[in-house]
Amino acid sequence: MMMTPFRPPAVPLLTVDPYFSVWSMADRLFDNDPCHWSGVPNALNLMLRIDGVPWRVMGLLKPQLRHSRNCNTQQPMGMEQRALEVRPVTTHYEFYAAGVRLTLDFRTPFLPDDRQAMMRPVSYVEWTVAAGDGRKHRVELYFDVSAELCVNDGTEAVDGRRENIGGRPALSFGNREQRPLWRSGDDVRIDWGRIWLNAPAESRAVIGTAELRRRFAAGEDWPEADELPGTVPVAQTLPVMACRQDFGLVDGKERSAFAVVAYDDVWSVEYFGTRLAAAWRREEPDFRRMLEAATAEYEGLAASCDRLDAELTAEAEAIGGRKYAAICALAWRQALAAHKMVYDENGELLFFSKENFSGGFIGTVDVSYPSMPLFLRFCPELVRGLMRPIFRYASSPDWQYEFAPHDVGRYPLANGQLYGDNQLEYQMPVEECGNMLLMAGAVARAEPDTEFTAEEWRLLRRWATYLSRTGLELERQLCTDDFAGHLAGNANLAIKGILGIGAFAQLCEKRGEPEDAATFLARARELAREWLVRAAGDGHTVLAFGAADSWSLKYNLVWDRLLGLNLFPEELAAAEVRSYLGRILRYGVPLDNRKAYTKADWLVWVASLARDRADFERLIAPLYRFLEETSSRIPFGDWYGVTDGLEQGFRARSVVSGVFLPFLSREGSGFGA
Repeated sequence: MMMTPFRPPAVPLLTVDPYFSVWSMADRLFDNDPCHWSGVPNALNLMLRIDGVPWRVMGLLKPQLRHSRNCNTQQPMGMEQRALEVRPVTTHYEFYAAGVRLTLDFRTPFLPDDRQAMMRPVSYVEWTVAAGDGRKHRVELYFDVSAELCVNDGTEAVDGRRENIGGRPALSFGNREQRPLWRSGDDVRIDWGRIWLNAPAESRAVIGTAELRRRFAAGEDWPEADELPGTVPVAQTLPVMACRQDFGLVDGKERSAFAVVAYDDVWSVEYFGTRLAAAWRREEPDFRRMLEAATAEYEGLAASCDRLDAELTAEAEAIGGRKYAAICALAWRQALAAHKMVYDENGELLFFSKENFSGGFIGTVDVSYPSMPLFLRFCPELVRGLMRPIFRYASSPDWQYEFAPHDVGRYPLANGQLYGDNQLEYQMPVEECGNMLLMAGAVARAEPDTEFTAEEWRLLRRWATYLSRTGLELERQLCTDDFAGHLAGNANLAIKGILGIGAFAQLCEKRGEPEDAATFLARARELAREWLVRAAGDGHTVLAFGAADSWSLKYNLVWDRLLGLNLFPEELAAAEVRSYLGRILRYGVPLDNRKAYTKADWLVWVASLARDRADFERLIAPLYRFLEETSSRIPFGDWYGVTDGLEQGFRARSVVSGVFLPFLSREGSGFGA
């Protein structure tokens, strides 16, 4: 049976890091201006003139909510958008109008086997034109990048610069007031550093305002020099870096060109008082040389992107079908672009997440935990990069608790935990200890590195001991699903604690400490037996001990199988899956019996408990339906209503990489074998 084309809620265009992240929130690329993931306009524009007639492809001629006196209110017609396909590292569009075909590809080379390309702050836009009616047509193309990409809210003024990099016109914008790392926050965008456009060599590139769009559409002369008001706020004139390419008479032979859009943030993260530059600078310290190399290497990188797209899609389809493959494709770039890679003063990689639209925290442990499957499967060093900041902070005198921290600050300032003002009531003791131990156990299994755990053994032992002592007497506390509030006797959280103890027992065995391994494993087994009694319900397990009529998704249980701990009987997973299959609503199984909402990552995790592929597909099909039908036009939201399909507050978060957990199963990569 043929599947209809997938309509994502938002389409990734330029996706590099939490600040440099541009999306289309529309069904058709020309219906609206692209936006930053937070919903604030980050305008890009692309038009064609075919035989003298202008056609819109991306963005609006007159920007929304901005009123330039010289902008014509008349919008050119949009080309017919014939195809849209979101692949893991490529977004592919196809358009047609007046006898001319246009394909448009946005690529961000998040390639696990090319670490330097993955770290570069670069995205590519490639366009290809050809006649599709057997005739010849005169074709011109216009592309611009607005200054909105380097300011927070449009009240700032920018300066423009022109250079030549690798024989191509290179234009850039930067806020006139440069204050790197001067603030942190959630719903804020970068206002330091510079956004760059490295235009095609054969194009005519110029700095101006959105007036350039009207002039191109009208067929008017192109300015000979840059035109940019010096101190006018961005919101008033919308400065743009634009290029115009004349293809001449186009026949059936395809003609292609590409532009490079890059961001130089100068300083990326403040790490316990020290400013750190982006990781790519370790090998390529000069931005201009990096941009020249990234431009020169495009052909090879594009081929590598196409290979990854094909291989990853094929593997996802083999695991869970085409709907599952579409979910994975939408998650790949979002997951990576919600992070920033830097090296610390010792040359160790740090991989910082930003908790987008859920507090803006940096390096959050219970965000790293659901995020790790993608990285475990394709680049385990990134999991160690997620953990290193937590180890450092927990080892410092600034952390006073015996359990693991929640975060190390608010992005991009990693100077110590801010969640809950560090009050005990708002901590997640069992949650974060279990997360860190399971991450340590998982990365040690995926890519053995005894030195990594040896350096932090004191902390790992402390956290395992804490969980052993706590046992199943879980006082009222928060877990990662903190939006649901405090809960005592949380059965799913107890599973995490038990498995964390078991993971530490495995680490002891690898370290050559058999007595400790036996002690901790015996404790984990004892608690698992007791858990089965206390959590028993009628055909399912309870949300909380003592709450007989309750139920919840036991997503933490997947690590029992993946780590080969076998602390719980296989029948437990089978019974849970049966109960979930009976609770499916339009957009998925609720998180628990309390509210009609769910989490996308947890849905895939519990689906992964199924031994029958048909059951797996039944459980994830509503997630696919949510993404295709939701009226919340935001990047992949992981927390949403299961009856109305509306976002509940999170967007563009890294936790969507949790949908790659089936890649770790016995049926997938062999991780859990």
